[in-house]
Amino acid sequence: MMNRRWHLAAGLAMVTGTIPLTAGTADATAGHGARGAFTVAVYGDAPYGTSPTDTSEFQATPAFIAAVNADKDVSTVIHVGDIHSGKQYCTEAYDQSIAALWKTFSDPLVYTPGDNEWADCHKAGEGGGKYNAATGQIDPVLDPATGQPVDYASGNPVANLDLIRKTFFAQPGHTLGSGTLRVLSQAQVPSWEHPEDAKYVENVLWVRNGTLFVTVNVPGGSNNDADPWYGAPAASQAQQDEAAQRTAADLRWLDTAFALARFGGVSSVVVATQADMWDLDGKTGAHLTNYEPIVSSLASHTTAFGKPVLLLVGDSHVYRSDNPLQQGAPCTGDGGVCSYDAWNSHPNYNVPNFHRIVVHGSTTPLEYLKLTVTPNAHNPATATSFGPFTWTRVTGS
Repeated sequence: MMNRRWHLAAGLAMVTGTIPLTAGTADATAGHGARGAFTVAVYGDAPYGTSPTDTSEFQATPAFIAAVNADKDVSTVIHVGDIHSGKQYCTEAYDQSIAALWKTFSDPLVYTPGDNEWADCHKAGEGGGKYNAATGQIDPVLDPATGQPVDYASGNPVANLDLIRKTFFAQPGHTLGSGTLRVLSQAQVPSWEHPEDAKYVENVLWVRNGTLFVTVNVPGGSNNDADPWYGAPAASQAQQDEAAQRTAADLRWLDTAFALARFGGVSSVVVATQADMWDLDGKTGAHLTNYEPIVSSLASHTTAFGKPVLLLVGDSHVYRSDNPLQQGAPCTGDGGVCSYDAWNSHPNYNVPNFHRIVVHGSTTPLEYLKLTVTPNAHNPATATSFGPFTWTRVTGS
């Protein structure tokens, strides 16, 4: 126990710049900083295209980035996943083009991967392929000009996740964009029991003025569980292993984040994932079952933490502000009503100190959520506020 607490203290020191006084206690300023208000820009599901050749949102992105750069309040940018739509191909050249665009942000950018850039790359609509029942093999989508598969690794999700890691997370603990932001990657946290966690470099956390931010790789759709790759009759062993191993690592990362939050005395937590884990997307509640371990972890950790926890997601594209961990509570997003019935998709929870924002995406003009954190503020839960958090939607281009 003491060994684990020492590692948590060391991790807190890495992301706050403080040194714990002992293995069991942290400096009183750890995780608190100057306690001044600060602002982050959050966006996702962008740039999207309606076809493999539609680059309109991509071409609009430089102006969008310039608008975010011009917002002097913003000090950090968070992208909650999906760097292209489900109708565009998964290629190394495209991933590199997004990485090049993101280098023009004048602030640090933190990114958590979405399903379209890796988990769904197997789908024919994204250039992957189709299962051939006659041969038992995968028929990849081929480029008619070259006869070669259009997708990287023929759309294999594991290979495409590795590509995302190589392209966007080449240096553990380093962020994208410009400027400096100290983050702690799961790859940097020693785990004698689970050395495999070292590959989850995309899961990071950091502390700013008393608020702990943590990203967790949870892709939309079904957590890469319910849709067999390439439309095969059943999920392959590789797919089952990927989903099970990543979910287990995600749960351990949430354990670490909330342990740091309690141990470091932070006053609020922000969790960022791609998946909207309550979005049925036209399917039955069973399609959300694979998210339940993550939902349950968030519920239990938030309850034990006892302070405001804000969840930022993309995936379902339409702005929403509500508390899905308070079953039966009214939605407070645009229109004031729920556009889907997901309240019974997970067990009944009652966690009043939790709030979710679905970041609007996939449409033009591109927009970002301007999220301001004011330490020690106690705003009511509304469409634009919760605890220390207030936000507005800003059109960037």
